[in-house]
Amino acid sequence: MATHAHSPAPVFEFGDPAPNAVGRKALVPHDGCVVELEKNSAPRLLWYGEDLLDVKMPAGTRVVYPKPTIPGLADRAGAIRHAIANPEGMEPLAALLKPGIKLTIAIDDISLPLPKMKRPDLRQTMLEIVLDLAAAKGVEDIHVIIATSFHRRLTAAEIRRAVGNRVFRSYYPDRLYNHDGEAPGGMVELGSTERGERVRLNRRAAESDLLVYCNINLVPMDGGNKSVGVGLCDYAALQAHHNPQTILACDSYFDHARSALTQSCDRVGEIVNRRLKVFHIETVLNNAMFDPRMAFFTKNEDRWTALDRASFRAAQFGLAKLPRAAKRKILFGVPACYDLIAAHAGETGAAHAKTLAYCYAQYAAPVEGASDVVVFGVPFISPYNVNSILNPLLVQVLG
Repeated sequence: MATHAHSPAPVFEFGDPAPNAVGRKALVPHDGCVVELEKNSAPRLLWYGEDLLDVKMPAGTRVVYPKPTIPGLADRAGAIRHAIANPEGMEPLAALLKPGIKLTIAIDDISLPLPKMKRPDLRQTMLEIVLDLAAAKGVEDIHVIIATSFHRRLTAAEIRRAVGNRVFRSYYPDRLYNHDGEAPGGMVELGSTERGERVRLNRRAAESDLLVYCNINLVPMDGGNKSVGVGLCDYAALQAHHNPQTILACDSYFDHARSALTQSCDRVGEIVNRRLKVFHIETVLNNAMFDPRMAFFTKNEDRWTALDRASFRAAQFGLAKLPRAAKRKILFGVPACYDLIAAHAGETGAAHAKTLAYCYAQYAAPVEGASDVVVFGVPFISPYNVNSILNPLLVQVLG
């Protein structure tokens, strides 16, 4: 980012997942993340669906920019292996894998990360590590389920890109497939919470001796008890928390202490973890959404170079002239440069607490005080239209 390009490399320290530790205890620099505009400030870049706008904002407007990117780990496979060998609150994964057990591995669908990450996808890295370890331990009964919840099913090509050629060829389609919350006989009822929230899970996962969940965290609302309890549920379970009442009761989806959705998922997770043996692998990505050629997207516009301005104008002009189908193909085709900054594994809550500390450290910038009006540019993408069209209903959801 331009605002931090010449700052000395920070020393990163983590470990405080307390709510609202954002930007203060997380110890990632945030100077310059909030900029107050002046009369002569440059116009600001805003997404406008599949197009780009430059909008002159009034003096006094505060603009929030991303925090500086935490450098990725040099050996991400090594970090994941270390996490599963040194888990939080559980035995190492190797000790849980035994000949004759029924093993199910669940992975996140492609609703995250957004945009898609460069290959190899972290799902591929995690799966290959877990499957190699399972093979070494003599485990043969293995299924891999994509935890779609009620998102659309992934296509074969999308699955191949997420898991890699080796896993795809070995397991698809009989032992690598999308979760189906409407399959007759495909769900199992595990019970209900004290608030009447039904807990229903994919039968294969629920009846396994061990369920391993491979997660990618891009925002603090993902991972934790939400992974299994939502990703592998059906509508009878989903409607307990994916409803207007729960949404209205959330002060923030991204602050776990003030999210009614997270609290509901945690109650569901208590039952899941009592009934099932679940080993979580959670990974956290940095915020390197754009490659260096598109660095202007995250820079303070007042600090754009001549190259930044030329790049923006070229992108704006080109997108304005293209038909919508061509725009979507280009925009969805450009992968992000995300990199792994943390990997933790083991018991659901213990592993997720470590994850949250890194999420807040990377993504949350402190903004003091309230605003009367907040302006967001609605982009071309959301978790619900990957490789597809952002329809009017989804625009309302994003708004």
